[in-house]
Amino acid sequence: MPAMNEPKLISGNANLTLAKSIARRMSVHRGMAVSLVDARVERFNDQEIFVEVYENVRGEDMYVIQPTSNPANDNLMELLIIADALRRSSADRITAVIPYFGYARQDRRAKARTPISAKLVANLIVEAGIDRVLTLDLHAAQIQGFFDIPVDNLYSAPVFALDIEHHFKGQLQDLMVVSPDVGGVARAREIAKRINAPLAIVDKRREKPGEIVEMTVIGNVAGKKCIIVDDICDTAGTLCKAAEVLIENGAVEVHSYITHGVLSGPAVERVTKSVMKSLVITDSIEPSAAVRGAPNIRIVPTAPMFAQAILNIWSGTSVSSLFETDTLVPIYEGMYQRG
Repeated sequence: MPAMNEPKLISGNANLTLAKSIARRMSVHRGMAVSLVDARVERFNDQEIFVEVYENVRGEDMYVIQPTSNPANDNLMELLIIADALRRSSADRITAVIPYFGYARQDRRAKARTPISAKLVANLIVEAGIDRVLTLDLHAAQIQGFFDIPVDNLYSAPVFALDIEHHFKGQLQDLMVVSPDVGGVARAREIAKRINAPLAIVDKRREKPGEIVEMTVIGNVAGKKCIIVDDICDTAGTLCKAAEVLIENGAVEVHSYITHGVLSGPAVERVTKSVMKSLVITDSIEPSAAVRGAPNIRIVPTAPMFAQAILNIWSGTSVSSLFETDTLVPIYEGMYQRG
């Protein structure tokens, strides 16, 4: 049965811009004003987090919008403490909307005596009283199984495919989708299938983390406009090196579509100076001033997709329908015209 109460949104400090955008999009979809629940999420002098919700949430269907991006620990604790405040205030259901799920890269024991931090974070979220998770492009799909609650994992591939078709109109036959490593082939293949483009792989060999010894291109990229597809761009070292290798192998242009623009340390400077003509990211992580000012970085909004996903969860309808192009085109209100 669909919920009778209207969905209510609350946000931490991690990406308040995105939270407000989601509220605006839900207002458009619903035809009635949707705003963030009035609350304060602040710090004591010793940096302890304090949350106070000013509105009645008893029996409400609550959605906490909070990516666990940098600073990951602070933002994660904000999410947990907000959830605790809502649970103790008798909210009926609490859904954590986590556009970027931090610690997702630690999803297995690659070496002896290392943690599986993604599982630990999943346990913390469940123990905090959260009933459901809505996220975007988990680094590893199996992380959904770390939770004992429902997890809806949205995908950027359908939106990225629309963006590629729009910005490369009339040039689709010249495109080659590239996975920057063997592990990302499935993600790249999904976009390649949607735009009917061939697929290549950049195989890299490491001696130790962060140090690439050799890169080899699997596939013929000569004369192609290459589009690198991945879920996370952190320091951008591997991405920029992959772009150089593709150019050396005959590619005429290199563009990148990355879901989560972590872009830490020297990343923005590297991207700006790289051979890449463009880097397209989503706003799952609050873009810094440097990211917004970079001439070859462009941001694709996720608010339309998240707003519709929240409404679908609230009404008990399909979330997986958002994986279909025909569903996304009207949601993005003509931003991407097909044909």
